[in-house]
Amino acid sequence: MSRVIVFLFFIFSCNQNPKTTLQGVAFGTSYSVQYFSEDQIDYSIQLDSIFDLINNSMSTYIDTSIISRINNNEPVRVDNHFVNVFNTSKKIFDKTKGKFDPSVGILVNFWGFGPKFTNIPTDSLAIDNLKLLVGFEKFKIDDTNIILRPKNSFLDFNAIAKGYTVDLISGFLNDNNIDNYLVEIGGELRAKGSNLSKRDSWIIGIDEPRYDNSQNIFITTELNNFAMATSGVYRKYKIDSNGRRYAHILDPISGIPAKTNILSVSVISETCIEADAYATALHLMNIKEIEDFLDYNTDVSVYIIYENENREMIGKAYNDF
Repeated sequence: MSRVIVFLFFIFSCNQNPKTTLQGVAFGTSYSVQYFSEDQIDYSIQLDSIFDLINNSMSTYIDTSIISRINNNEPVRVDNHFVNVFNTSKKIFDKTKGKFDPSVGILVNFWGFGPKFTNIPTDSLAIDNLKLLVGFEKFKIDDTNIILRPKNSFLDFNAIAKGYTVDLISGFLNDNNIDNYLVEIGGELRAKGSNLSKRDSWIIGIDEPRYDNSQNIFITTELNNFAMATSGVYRKYKIDSNGRRYAHILDPISGIPAKTNILSVSVISETCIEADAYATALHLMNIKEIEDFLDYNTDVSVYIIYENENREMIGKAYNDF
């Protein structure tokens, strides 16, 4: 069972509607839930239960979780949360032509970014052998809720589970008649209503991509009843023995880390689960491929930050971001 560290704050806005802020740690990252309600109820216990549900279903860092038992080749039945994430993953796998693929976990491990580190590949043959276990079209859920998949493959929902959890918490707040809130887990967000303490919309900052770990806001945007997720290659990476930097985002088709001049991708969508997955998938495309994709998928808005030939940082918005 995961336990979260919670800090509870009450701030009264000008209209005497208090804002509650719950902050803590979950999924190896920070979270913050801000909401306005007259009764000032502390929902930290309920949030803790939601985090436990997702960890026990989809955490590859917990040996007894459903996904870990599947990856250990056990015939375990999956729960409804697993099914929801699996089905959304299938949808985005198809729409992105395989760029988003949770079965890439075996390669994530091999490159040293996953929970089961094996070895950094030294030749193309090693990668080709692992790629035989990759391909989400090979994964299915049967009528008894058991996963059918290649033996010794490795499912990893880390690129989508945070977004799904943001949606779950948002749904919980909706069910409790909270009309103004901002939910954030590790940079994945969903907002409803407004920030009543400032009498304004929820204003979200997108970080300037920097490898030195400094934080500066590159641009801000309003988030009105939508979700947003950002994927970047500048925070999580490794450096090999030759001093070359390689990113944690693995291309399931080539089997190697992303090599791109795109530094970050932010996606706004109706749900955070989709924004989270799309942000990862679009990061594996070049700018022309992103533009072509968005021509046919106008239901998402995107902001990319990339480096031009002069090594200048450029921001570009699509679909009314």
